[in-house]
Amino acid sequence: MKEVLVVRHSVGGRTFIHTEQQPMEYSVTRMGQGWRITLIITQDVDIHEIVRWKQELNVFLFREYDDQPAKKIWFYVKEGPVTYDDQLKQITILAESRIEYIPDEFGI
Repeated sequence: MKEVLVVRHSVGGRTFIHTEQQPMEYSVTRMGQGWRITLIITQDVDIHEIVRWKQELNVFLFREYDDQPAKKIWFYVKEGPVTYDDQLKQITILAESRIEYIPDEFGI
C-alpha cells in the first residue's frame, strides 16, 4: 500500500505539506472522538503559516492499493487545535472528524 498525507489551506488551496513531494515521518491516531495527526518536520515547511491558518486546514490521507480502489480520507480540523513543538520539530493537528471514500465512485 502507498500512502500520502497532504495538508492544505481550505480556502486558497495552498499545499503546506505533501509527503510524497517532501517525505517526512507522520502518524494518524484515533483519539477519543477525533484524530491526532502528528508530523516530524524535517523539510523546509512554513510552520508559522500552518498555525496561522489552523482553522482553515484540510488534511487528506491518500491510500493506494494494488488489489482495490484507492481511498481518500478527509480529516475535518474545524476547531481542533494545531500546535508546534520547536524542540521536537513536531506539528500536531487534532481533527474532529473524518470521511473516508473512494474517489472513483464520484464523477461523471
